Amino acid sequence: MVRGILFLVLAAITITACNNDDYSPKPRGFHRIIFPDKIYTEHQTGCPYRFDIPTYSRLETDKSNNAKACWKNLDFPQFNARLHISYFPIGPNSTLEQLTEDARTFAFKHTAMASSITQKEIYLPENAVYGVEYHIAGNTASNYQFFISDKSKHYLRGALYFNEKPHLDSIKPVLEFIEKDIAHLIMTTKWL
Repeated sequence: MVRGILFLVLAAITITACNNDDYSPKPRGFHRIIFPDKIYTEHQTGCPYRFDIPTYSRLETDKSNNAKACWKNLDFPQFNARLHISYFPIGPNSTLEQLTEDARTFAFKHTAMASSITQKEIYLPENAVYGVEYHIAGNTASNYQFFISDKSKHYLRGALYFNEKPHLDSIKPVLEFIEKDIAHLIMTTKWL
């Protein structure tokens, strides 16, 4: 008889505990990201420009089929990201207006998936570096692009891509971290 009552009490407690309306499953989490210290080194590119890059990145010549001689890829292996850097000399075949419009077109190709695109002017007259950076919010293939120029001879365009399915919530901390590296790259760009 005592065992029967004990069994009924335990069953009642178990049933009552399982009907708690405050229960919610643990949300899916992401891996913890450990960021390295920001240390930069000046990099000679072998082209008419140079800049500082982070020590945890690798600058390599772009080996894709349509790549030009001074196109580079700045890889961030720890973050599975790549900054594609394209250099064009300004001249009769590629005017500053045409190159600037191409950069704008490339950035705004992400409009379908972007929740917003903001533009910010780059103005560094002490280094003759002028341009625009594009912050593309949303689950797009590229969330950050820029172009810089000296307005007479040199033009450099960059587009950051992650080798992951676009999911802004998961890449946002890394994106913000790498954007600071790109800002440093732009600030230290020198034309040769």
